[in-house]
Amino acid sequence: MPTQPRLPEIDRGTEVFSVDPLIVRAHFEADYLRGYKQDTPFFLGLAKRKLLGSHCPKCNYKYATPRVHCMNCGRPTQWFELPAEGRVHSWTVCYFAAQEFLKDVPFTLVLIEFDGVDTLFLSRLIGVERADITIGMAVKAKFRRKATWSVRDVYFVRAEM
Repeated sequence: MPTQPRLPEIDRGTEVFSVDPLIVRAHFEADYLRGYKQDTPFFLGLAKRKLLGSHCPKCNYKYATPRVHCMNCGRPTQWFELPAEGRVHSWTVCYFAAQEFLKDVPFTLVLIEFDGVDTLFLSRLIGVERADITIGMAVKAKFRRKATWSVRDVYFVRAEM
């Protein structure tokens, strides 16, 4: 008598923490090959301790984040160097994060505004107590000594007055 095909059994059973709502433990581990394509200059800039934004030469709109084409007119953008200093536009404290960042919880994320730039830049704020963070506070970009080729290569600290 032929045997029916079956999925292999797993070594470890699923841990159930609750059934209403269903909460289970899940372990994820994966390696990724990331291709940055059109954003390559942005990440190369971070490795050189430069923060690059995108500028539309047609409508003069400036983006604090990489954009290949202008969201207003659709034309190709050009790279430009963002100022090293900006201001806190808004901020939040993250008490939960993806697995890669759990060891850093809690951490502070800030939206940075730069003079002459039309959009905001999201990054981490380091070395400032929550009670001391204010909207409009002057901050400056700092860069990791060793590039990780990710947006985590830049972070912000309070600018000296």
